[in-house]
Order: sequence, then structure tokens, then C-alpha cells
Amino acid sequence: MGETLSPSGFGRQPICEASNMSTNEPQRRRQVHGRIKGGKLSPRKQILCDELLPRLRITPCQPDSLTPLKLFSADSQKVWLEIGFGGGEHLAWQAAQNPDIGFIGCEPFLNGVAKLLVFIDEQGLPNIRIRDDDAVDILEALAPNSIDRLFILHPDPWPKKRHHKRRFISRINLDLMAKVLKPGAELRFASDIPHYVAWTLKHMAPRTDFIWTARSAKDWRSRPADWPATRYGQKALREGRPPAHLTFVRK
Repeated sequence: MGETLSPSGFGRQPICEASNMSTNEPQRRRQVHGRIKGGKLSPRKQILCDELLPRLRITPCQPDSLTPLKLFSADSQKVWLEIGFGGGEHLAWQAAQNPDIGFIGCEPFLNGVAKLLVFIDEQGLPNIRIRDDDAVDILEALAPNSIDRLFILHPDPWPKKRHHKRRFISRINLDLMAKVLKPGAELRFASDIPHYVAWTLKHMAPRTDFIWTARSAKDWRSRPADWPATRYGQKALREGRPPAHLTFVRK
């Protein structure tokens, strides 16, 4: 293991300041769908999950009470959030390129979380915190106007019509994202599923709190230089499904 397993390598442990929430409060229905664990983890990944993950894990707070900058060192000036980071390659790249920005990654699939922990350990990335469960809990807990950029890259499309209600892009979740994003903050969305792209644009069209930045087809067909390809995006290209890259700005 690298030296990053030392607690001092990651600053303060991100324990929620409101973790003593009453247990009598009604529990919201769990939002995580699909698998949360795949094959058995390698010994190294298991050690990282046992020793490093607890120091990076974010515990949900009472609504609107989590100030994300407090999770990071004083050098962090902004906080970016990625929902559904998959194997963590995009999140790790962004964290390495932007050491003065704090990153929150949400991913319920343990094997994907373990892959991100390997990136963190190998590259010594102190500016990442993890929610390894329901991302909606974090959106609800975050203080209003506290996130500077939000990524949703290649979310599960849930292609069957009866499962469309499971898609992360929904009116309720967009309301939560609008709450936590600062004015002028970007929401970046990517998908190689045309129906999900159309679904997203349909949900965005009536909203007055987000502006789609595209001025021509080139704007959503081309991936910006500061938007590295994910393994899902690369797989889609190999299989002949060019992804769409949508950027919305919070008004």
C-alpha cells in the first residue's frame, strides 16, 4: 500500500455534523437500483475498502445542512460532484488535473468504488470524497448553491419502458440538482443511448433554471478537451454508438 493510506494524507475525516438525526424520522424509499456488488474483490481492493474508504465516506446529513467545502482542505476553492462515477477514471482524472477543487463521487456499485480507491491510492489524490450509496441522499443533504459543477456520465438507461421511472434524470432529481448548483455552474451529461438523450432534453426543455449551451450539432457531438472519455464512452464508440455530450448551465 502507498503512503496515502495514512490518515494524515487525506485531511479531516468527512463525518457529517448532523449525524445524530432522530431514528424516528420516516425513511425515504431507497433509490438505488441494480447490482451493488459484482465479483470478489482482490486482496488489495478489499484492504482499500476496509481501511481507506471509511476515511473518505460521506454520511448523509439533515436536508440542506452539508457544506461540502468543509470536507476538504483549506486549499479547495470549489466542489464538483459526479453522480455514478462507474470505475472512477473520469473522476480521478479531474481530481488530478484540478488539485485545488474538491470532488464528491457517488457510486453504489462496490467494485467501481474499489477501482476508484486504487486510483486514489496510486496517484495520492487527497481531494476526493465518496458516497458509496444513494446519490439522492447527498443531493438532499447538500446546502443550496454549494456545488460548482455536476457530472452525470453514461447513467444506466433502463431501456424497458416499465423501468423508465428508475432513470436518474427526472423532474424531482433535476429540482434537487438545481438547488445545489451555484448560478453559472455546469451540469454535464453524457449518454450513447439516443432515447435517453431525448428523454433528458425533454425533461430540460420546460425548465427555466437550466440553459442548454449547444449552438450547433458539433457542440454536443464533440467531447471537450477537459472531458476525458470514460470506459463506457469508449465501449460505445467501439460498438458504433457515438455518445452525446450535453452541457447545461444553472441560471
